[in-house]
Amino acid sequence: MEVTAERARFNMIQQQIRPWDVLDDRVLSVMAEIRREAFVPDAYQGLAYADIEIPIGTGSCMLAPKVVGRMLQALDVKSGERVLQIGAGTGYVSACLDRLGGRVTAVEIDADLAEEARVRLAGLELESIEVRTGDALSEPVEGEPFDVIVATGSMPTEAALPLLQGQLAPGGRLFCILGIEPVMEALLVTRVGERDFRREGLFETSTLALQNAAEANAFEF
Repeated sequence: MEVTAERARFNMIQQQIRPWDVLDDRVLSVMAEIRREAFVPDAYQGLAYADIEIPIGTGSCMLAPKVVGRMLQALDVKSGERVLQIGAGTGYVSACLDRLGGRVTAVEIDADLAEEARVRLAGLELESIEVRTGDALSEPVEGEPFDVIVATGSMPTEAALPLLQGQLAPGGRLFCILGIEPVMEALLVTRVGERDFRREGLFETSTLALQNAAEANAFEF
């Protein structure tokens, strides 16, 4: 089984992630090392390395591997940086951020999913990652400012952006996915001054919204 998983990880890197312009050796090494199957629900074990989003319950999902790769590459996490992850899920992205050197605080609104992430991470001896239960879109997270903030679900509107941007340290980077079906945009927001932020559109995608994310007005164009 392990040989099969190793081959599946290799294929994921070569056939999904590299062709999507993820060329950062650190990111590729981390994603080749971490056992993604350790974070996938039992019912989806056979799809752990497929080019799809995987349901994890509570209206949440694991992002497709190529999206995770592009996200990690854009954030360029450096050793010792403080990282806030919004939407811990089962802990896979948390593990990637940790292996890249980040000091990770992951906030998950669903208490059962937060506990599942803790158990899965502990099983891989990644207990330095702090998983908290809470709503990171309603108020600042204790421990700010952060060098990196990553939202692992989409946000239909920009309503939460001021809150998230305000928690960035100077030079800090925020990754988020904005918009509604059928097309959303992945953005990298960098704090370049006290009140100044640079926005860069990275790619188009589509994924489930974070719980408690402000909904878009259907009549806005």
